[in-house]
Parts: sequence; structure tokens; C-alpha cells
Amino acid sequence: MNVNLNPKPLISIITVCYNSEKTIAKTIESVVDQKYKNIEFIIIDGKSNDKTLNIIENYKSNISKVISEKDEGIYDAFNKGLNIAKGDLIGFVNSDDILTPEALMILVKYYNSYPNKDFFFGAVKKHWGILHGYRPWKISFTWGFYSSHSTGFFIKKDAAKVVGQYNTKYKYSADYDYFYRMIVKHKLQGVGTKKNELFGIFARGGFSSKINFFDHLVECTRIRLDNGQNKIIVLLTVIFKFITNIKRL
Repeated sequence: MNVNLNPKPLISIITVCYNSEKTIAKTIESVVDQKYKNIEFIIIDGKSNDKTLNIIENYKSNISKVISEKDEGIYDAFNKGLNIAKGDLIGFVNSDDILTPEALMILVKYYNSYPNKDFFFGAVKKHWGILHGYRPWKISFTWGFYSSHSTGFFIKKDAAKVVGQYNTKYKYSADYDYFYRMIVKHKLQGVGTKKNELFGIFARGGFSSKINFFDHLVECTRIRLDNGQNKIIVLLTVIFKFITNIKRL
């Protein structure tokens, strides 16, 4: 990738929402309150019928673009944001998650310190602890190789063009497919922040929290097979996951 970097990159933040009146204000404020200010803030709304759009209107001076229209699900909305994002870096903050005030300052530090890296995973706090680091060797058998898609993942625009769009045929885990293509197929390079370099806080009850283990396992297995992973390895992984998580089924 091109290493002639802008030391103060434009960062596109994409927030996807639908009927998010209870949480959208905190999400928006977490973007607006960033210490780093060179931001393009895009909101993709799925034609909400509650007070979400009214709340967004209160912050219109801080938002670069709002699109409100019916979509085919969260990953279709992600693609709409990707298609119009102009930033040197692109990231997603879902409508029930928040960025820490210093998140983008930390991101820019890594962006300038690692000019040959294509993407960045920041530490993210979840209800049970902090996820951090980046372990690409785990991608073939688990989804626990990165911190979080929302608030934690940022990719250079040129790299995003190489990976392409989120595959909307996957209902639950198109982000996993995106990462698989990014890391395994295209061999893009990334880095993770330290545990104390926190990018975001991931809320309970969001989209990913509502996916049950079995549906997640089935779709991730399909993704591995669709991407050409060895069938024996896939089978062994499924058996292992099933046995170790049988109480959740």
C-alpha cells in the first residue's frame, strides 16, 4: 500500500442505525467529542420510525452526511457507508457503542508509526473485560483473533478498495468474511493496540449480541468453506467448537 501518508488523515466514521432512539445520542456525542477533529461523520439510517432521526437532527452541524432509507440489513448499510466514505481511514461505530475520547488520537499515532500497515485493531471494552491485540494465526479456526468490528476496526481507504464490500448473503457474520478475505486472500497487514490504548466501549444488546451460538457457528463454517479453507480443518474446528460450547446450544 502507499506509504506517503498524510500525518493528519481524514477519518471517516460510519454509524449504522435503525430505531436507535435510546442509544444514538451517546454514540454521536462520542464521535463529536473526539480530541482528534479531522473527521468525516456518516450516519446510515434504515428508515427509523421512532425518534432516531429527530435526535440525529439535533447534531446535524457535526454530521457530514445522513442517509435514511430502507436497506437489506446491517451489512448492506455498511456498504452504503463504504461507498461514500472519503477518509484516509474508515471505521464503524454502531449505534449502541461509543468511542473513547482519545480513540482517534491513538489511531493516528499508530497510522503514522506503522505506515506499511493496512488496518488497525484498537482495544475495546466489553461487559466482561477488555479485548485487545491482533492474532491473525487464529482466523482459520476462531473468531477470537481481533478486538471488535464496531469501534475497534479501522482500515485505510486504499486497502478497503482491495477487499471490496461486505457480502450481504451472510446475515450474521459478513464482518468475519470481510476479515477472512482481508487477511487470508489479500494478505493485508494489520496491527493491534496495547490493552490500555482503548478505542471503544461495546454495549450489550447490540446486533452481534443477539446472534445465537449455533447460527454464528453455521455461518462462520460456511464462510470458511466459501473461502476455500481445507474441509478437514473446517470439520475438526466445528467439532471442537461444538464440544466446548455444547452447554450454550
